Amino acid sequence: MNSADLRQSFLDFFHEKQHSIVPSASLLPTSPNLLFTNAGMNPFVPIFLGEQTPNASRLPGAKPALDTRAADTQKCIRAGGKHNDLEDVGFDTYHHTLFEMLGNWSFGDYFKKEAISWAWELLTERWGLPKERLYASVYKPGNGDPAEFDQEAYDYWKAIFINAGLDPETHIIYGNKKDNFWMMGDTGPCGPCSEIHIDLTPNGDTQGKLVNTGSPWCIEIWNLVFIQFNANEDGTFKPLTAKHVDTGMGFERVCGIMATSRGFKDFSQTPSNYNSDLFTDLFDFIGKLSGRSYARTLPENPAKLSEQEQSDVVFRILADHIRTLSFSIADGILPGNNGRNYVLRRILRRAVMWGKRIQLPTGFFAQLVDPLIAKMGPVFPELIQQRSLIQKVIANEESAFDKTLDKGLEILDKLIMNGSEISGSSAFTLYDTYGFPLDLTQLIARERGLNVDVEGFNAEMQKQQLRSQAAQKKSVIIAKDATKSEDVPRTEFNGFDISTTEVHTVQVIGVISSSNDDGHVYLLFDSTLFYAEMGGQVGDTGKIVFNEICIKILDTTKDADGRFLHSVAASDRHTAETIVGQTVSLFVDTERRATISRHHTATHILHWALREVLGKHVKQAGSYVGPDRLRFDFSHFEGMTVAQLSEVEKRVNEKILLNEPVRWFEVPYSAKPDDVVAFFGDKYGDEVRIVQIGGDVNLHSENKTPTVKTWRAHLVTRTPGFSSELCGGTHVQATGEIGLFKIVSESAVAAGTRRIEAVCGSVAYTLATRRFQQIYDLSQKLKCSTDELDSRLDALLEKQTALEKELRSIQQKNTTATANDLAANAIEKNGVKWVVAKTEAENPNDLRGMAVHIGKGISGANVVVLGAEFNDKVSILALCNEAALAAGLNAGTIVRDLTGKLGGKGGGKPDLAMGGAPNNGKLAEILQELIK
Repeated sequence: MNSADLRQSFLDFFHEKQHSIVPSASLLPTSPNLLFTNAGMNPFVPIFLGEQTPNASRLPGAKPALDTRAADTQKCIRAGGKHNDLEDVGFDTYHHTLFEMLGNWSFGDYFKKEAISWAWELLTERWGLPKERLYASVYKPGNGDPAEFDQEAYDYWKAIFINAGLDPETHIIYGNKKDNFWMMGDTGPCGPCSEIHIDLTPNGDTQGKLVNTGSPWCIEIWNLVFIQFNANEDGTFKPLTAKHVDTGMGFERVCGIMATSRGFKDFSQTPSNYNSDLFTDLFDFIGKLSGRSYARTLPENPAKLSEQEQSDVVFRILADHIRTLSFSIADGILPGNNGRNYVLRRILRRAVMWGKRIQLPTGFFAQLVDPLIAKMGPVFPELIQQRSLIQKVIANEESAFDKTLDKGLEILDKLIMNGSEISGSSAFTLYDTYGFPLDLTQLIARERGLNVDVEGFNAEMQKQQLRSQAAQKKSVIIAKDATKSEDVPRTEFNGFDISTTEVHTVQVIGVISSSNDDGHVYLLFDSTLFYAEMGGQVGDTGKIVFNEICIKILDTTKDADGRFLHSVAASDRHTAETIVGQTVSLFVDTERRATISRHHTATHILHWALREVLGKHVKQAGSYVGPDRLRFDFSHFEGMTVAQLSEVEKRVNEKILLNEPVRWFEVPYSAKPDDVVAFFGDKYGDEVRIVQIGGDVNLHSENKTPTVKTWRAHLVTRTPGFSSELCGGTHVQATGEIGLFKIVSESAVAAGTRRIEAVCGSVAYTLATRRFQQIYDLSQKLKCSTDELDSRLDALLEKQTALEKELRSIQQKNTTATANDLAANAIEKNGVKWVVAKTEAENPNDLRGMAVHIGKGISGANVVVLGAEFNDKVSILALCNEAALAAGLNAGTIVRDLTGKLGGKGGGKPDLAMGGAPNNGKLAEILQELIK
């Protein structure tokens, strides 16, 4: 069987066992603490935690059977964080950054008996693995390990091996907590597991002695996890009411074993995951590009690779890394500067660096996309759908890195020439300025027999982090009485829906001060209508009123304890302290709030429009929402065209004109609908707030107090809109309230991140009015109608170009005449003719052309020295022909001496040199001294 047959056989087998076959989840995990989906169980965590009812048959794209049984092939990445296999890829035969995990799942349905018997049936009867080469491990606790010996699993395995005519004492291996007990985390669902290993030695007679020893000749191919306990915070383990099965089989391993052993008939070859058609098709393509062949060699010494070993390492690296990049980009995860995006950038750059070692042509990595999609596209259609995006992103990243690499290597070569170690500061400069990861600098240095000061690099990195933190203008707020955080009540926010006709009253519970010497004073209320700055949205302003007292609220922020801090002027401190404990009326600046809300809702529509125009890979990467503008940072691999910006702006305004409803409601995070967008690395609580634009939402609202119109609304029924996002900000009730939307600028923030600034509502109206007035004023100055402006400006620019050309011609003639006069008046000293003059030039570079012209007009040995003033600076150039050089003259020395006398510096080659100095009015005098 080839890989496609093997994968399909697995899925068909479990569908026969009433498993719903579900498609792979995205590599972008729903869990905020993961960089990537890194295990087959990740998408099913809410079911294991009891937060979600099993729904396997109803998942999008599922081939339905039972809701409580599922089987799939899950794409996974392990290349960062706790699970990081990146640096091993290429140097052995079994590590990958991307792999498929075949799995079958039971959600409170079958348990150990079925899981074990079906695993044995599939492996031995369907696939024909030799029974005598298979070993099963079961859990046996060591000292301090949880739970008891897994007698149940042992008994099932014992019966299977006896029935197969094999000795269970030989074929059942015991493992402690490290090898045979699975835990989701320090607490939560957990349980024992049984691993299935295969002996791949030529004779297959190791009697299980190689199991769990790290030998490449005895490999774990399937792990059957039996989730039957809950780990408590006190270290105890309580049996679960609902027990689950979670299995994982390394697809690449099984394919490699089958290919290497020729269908389990020949065990003479070294086992390798890379021997299956999952990789050999890519190897064939790389071979055509490089003119080399893959020979299956492994490094004897990774620090000293032979030519063939290096070639084979490169083949494995490229085949693995193109899979990771292509699958990630198809799921909307693009290379970038932070987090999971930076991991992808490192992987791509590692591939490019290794590819250069076998002289692959520029742009080679993007060429691997097509053969990869030809192999994997039929199983993962997202690769086919995103082919163009994948190729563009990889090509752009590869091109950008080539430029970075050239600059960085030039600097690195200079560093290497000047010492035996690359300092931490130099390594950091390469990282911070040229994008060289530390491991790349170490790789190049190691090849040249040099060390890198890693501790120094880390110290420089820490300094940068401290500088970044210091640059953030955030005040640290503390209470006067140093109240402990656990005793501080969180402020209840009731201000999403502000009624202008109701009087909102709250109690003042305290006055606190900033720990900085900035005089800031803050009021605390038991609840508030004032929105605190967060999520990119600025804080509210307004006032509070108590009897005849009125205090302005200048800003609203939030501290780490969840208290809303209402900033007041230092001059209001005494007044504020007198009303502690009193009930006051709140008045938010509703006009300012309305402009902020317009801009915030506009960012949601902008996000939707960008994904429609540029692609689903677009993700928010930061934002600012204020009364005067919005700023939206997003992931994209290249600058937007004028046509794309125009289309985005058009789509946003179309949605505004439709006056689509804007609704918000709360749901448990585990029940978040699939179409709802969650943002970059944000961590969410148990309850999340969804803002939906368009569609239909039926809500049930709760009122916490009779005087406050609360924002808490829970979903009853829902028809999805065009935009649905998790968001804690304030919004308009309908898109028509936004008014005109206008993009002001689009620019780069960093590689892979773009920024749009835009305005809407009255701000956009003011901008449009100003622009119309500017156009009108311009047409008046040019004495034409506004419709004629284009043609009038074109005519003026054309005329200007002609005049500039004519002026340059005249200047050239004047320069030529001046050069001829200077050449004719050359002064001879010791057999060498000298031209030394202060002249005029448009810029310092023009001196070069004039000097060359003068030199050509003089026969024999000659030196030309020219100087010119450019505002507060002077430039000096010296030119020596070959005969002058033979006479012992040096242009670099001449320039260095002259600029030194003027308080400047310069130098260069013996035949041509240039320098500069401050303009102190002595240029002519210094030049004259040269020819005295």
